[in-house]
Amino acid sequence: MMDVRYGGNPADVMTATTDRLRADYMVEGAFTPGALRLTYTHVDRMILGGAVPTDAPLVFGDGAELGTEFFFSAREGGLANLGGPGVVTVDGTDYAVANRDILYIGRGVQRVEMRSDDATHPAWFYLNSVPAGADHPSRLIRRDQAKHIQLGDPAKANVRSLAMYIHPEVSPSCLLLMGITDPAPGSMWNTMPPHLHERRMEAYCYFDMGAEDRVMHFMGRPDQTRHLVIANGDMVLSPAWSIHMGAGTGPYAFVWGMTGENQAYTDFTPVPIASLR
Repeated sequence: MMDVRYGGNPADVMTATTDRLRADYMVEGAFTPGALRLTYTHVDRMILGGAVPTDAPLVFGDGAELGTEFFFSAREGGLANLGGPGVVTVDGTDYAVANRDILYIGRGVQRVEMRSDDATHPAWFYLNSVPAGADHPSRLIRRDQAKHIQLGDPAKANVRSLAMYIHPEVSPSCLLLMGITDPAPGSMWNTMPPHLHERRMEAYCYFDMGAEDRVMHFMGRPDQTRHLVIANGDMVLSPAWSIHMGAGTGPYAFVWGMTGENQAYTDFTPVPIASLR
C-alpha cells in the first residue's frame, strides 16, 4: 500500500504548524531495511519512495492501486542508487546499478526486481515516477555519463556541482527530469537564488548526511517562507507555488526530480534574496 498526499493551497501553509507541514510536504522513513515504501502525491501525481533490499529481492510492478494493469502501464520512472551496489532487473534484463547511478524505467515495463550485492551494505534505491504519454527505452545512466554543471560563488558559500541524468541532453524521457546536486566542501547553500517553477513541481531527496547533521529546507511563498528540518534520507515535495532552497549543518547531497508542462530546465522565475520574508 502506498501512502497518499494531497496537494495543498499556499494559503494553508501560512497557518500550518510544523507537524502539519511535515505531514503534507515531507516523506520520512522511506529507506527501511528489507522494505519498499512508496508515497503517491496528487502534486502532478508523482510517486516517490525508497527500497532497501537486504536478504531477499524487492519486487514491484502491479498497477492495482493506480487503476492500471501494471505500475508502469502509463508511467515512467527513475531509480537512483544512493547506497551500496545492487542489481535491478527490468522485465528480465539485469542492470548493475552502482552508487550515484540512475536507471531510467520506460513506460510499459511490467516487473522490476531490486537486490543488493551485499546485504550488510545494501543499496538504497530512490524512485521518482510520473505519468508518461510516450515510450522511451529503459536505460542505465552511470555517474560518469551524467552532464555536470558547476554553479555558485565561494564568497557566498553556495558552490555546487549539478549532475543531469534523466534530461533531454543525456537520456530522453517523456516528462521526468532527474539529477543529483553536491555542494562543494565549505559551501552549505543550495539552489541559490531561490526560485519558482510555475509549470513544474519538484521533489528532493537529501542523502550522504551525518547522523547528527540536518538540512534547513526553505519552502512557502517568497513573502511567507517556512522551513523543514531534514535528516538523511528524508524527501521533500515542492509544489509549483513554493520556493526551494536549503542550507546544511554539514556535508550533504540531494537528488532532484521534476515533472510538469515541459522539460526546459531553465524555465523558472528567480526570487531576489532581498525580497524574501
